[in-house]
Amino acid sequence: MSGLFSALNAGKTALNVNQKSIEIIGNNISNVNTEGYSRQSADLSPYPSMNFGGFFIGQGVVVSNVSRDHDVFVTNMLQDKSIEYGLQNGQTRALAELERVFNISEENISTDINRFFDSWQELSANPSGLVERDIVIQRGELLAEKFHNSINDLNKIKDNINDSLLSKIDGVNSQISEIAELNERIFTIEIQGQQANSARDRRDMLAKDLASSLGIQSYQDSKGMLAVQLPGGLPLVQGNMAMEIEGVQNGSDLDLVLHTGGVTRPIGLNNLGGEFQGLVNIRDQFIPSVKDDLDRLAWEISGAVNTAHYAGAGLDSVTNRNFFSTNQAPGPPPPSPPDPWIDAARNISVVISDSSHVAAAEAPTVPGTVSIGDNRNALKISAIGEDYLIDGIDSFGAYYGKLTAKIGIESNQNQLALGGAEDAMIQLQNIRDGLSGVSLEEEMINLIQYQRGFESSAKFLSIVDEMMGSLLNLKR
Repeated sequence: MSGLFSALNAGKTALNVNQKSIEIIGNNISNVNTEGYSRQSADLSPYPSMNFGGFFIGQGVVVSNVSRDHDVFVTNMLQDKSIEYGLQNGQTRALAELERVFNISEENISTDINRFFDSWQELSANPSGLVERDIVIQRGELLAEKFHNSINDLNKIKDNINDSLLSKIDGVNSQISEIAELNERIFTIEIQGQQANSARDRRDMLAKDLASSLGIQSYQDSKGMLAVQLPGGLPLVQGNMAMEIEGVQNGSDLDLVLHTGGVTRPIGLNNLGGEFQGLVNIRDQFIPSVKDDLDRLAWEISGAVNTAHYAGAGLDSVTNRNFFSTNQAPGPPPPSPPDPWIDAARNISVVISDSSHVAAAEAPTVPGTVSIGDNRNALKISAIGEDYLIDGIDSFGAYYGKLTAKIGIESNQNQLALGGAEDAMIQLQNIRDGLSGVSLEEEMINLIQYQRGFESSAKFLSIVDEMMGSLLNLKR
């Protein structure tokens, strides 16, 4: 009779194990489209055998653990590639805007430069013509306005980058806090000998997202908690403690700071990675270099024109007049030693308002006056557009061409790097899905297997029940 009870117990364990395995498969199937979910499976272990009449008879089976299919190497590779993808993706939109501002179409700064010097050429054909003189002033004002608009567009791109950073800070802070909460949950569950599979999947997914956003580095401690830090070493998560990132508005600038245990630390470019690094790099490195080139161009044009214009004379025979003004904006002086062209593009303007003051003629010998047909200075200024070379190398048009080429090359390299990072991400994700993802075909095969096991266990229990019934009837 005791043997039948042992068989009954073995059948019951088999029934329970097959039922639990079917439940796990059902959970896998329901999460087939859940991002970051790792396939789970039941780990089966036999009960200890019992000595029965000199033989060791098995006592059934038990689900010893519910494990997840997880590959640490692939997970780490995905996180590393997420950093590169985030970096390039963060720069894409800003570079596209820069390409729009500094385009190579028919209407750009180079076009206005050519039109300005062409107006001097037209003035040389009729140096006493007031209409031609007005056109020279108008072309100068349009050129100055083009520089102003370009600087304004650069500032708008910087403001948009700051807005993007601000909009992302709440999201990354929420993810940082959730990782700290998941650390606590995982530790609480696993210290009792169970596996926190879903919590670990979610934590890996958050770490991957933070790698794309901030370029975080992470490692798991002896308690199973994930420590998260910025590339420069500043901590974001320690155990169940979460730090907080804040964007501090400083005038038109935005500074990132990290609050860690009552201490506020600045987050510089060397402490960032991923999308935040890409955005800050464009804002603090690339855009200032573009602005510097633009200021240099405005300063060179105004300086060359002013030098020639100062030496010439207007219809009133007065000399020593500048055509452009590039006075630096009021405020504290820039750090020493400053480049002389700082803010030249923002401050360039035409200071000649009276067309008769346009110096188309050479300065007369005192007490002489300007001849009506004197166009010698207009010819000199018109030739500046082709003859003047910045650093002895580039004309104004060529210098602007280099500026647009720099932006185009940077944008093209960004697109190539982004495509490469995206391809690597797709390949790694496919590898990860092959190792840890849910395959409906495999799950259906396993479902049939455990269904058959459940039916066989039920049949086995039915047979044991009949045998026990027969034994009881014999005693009657």
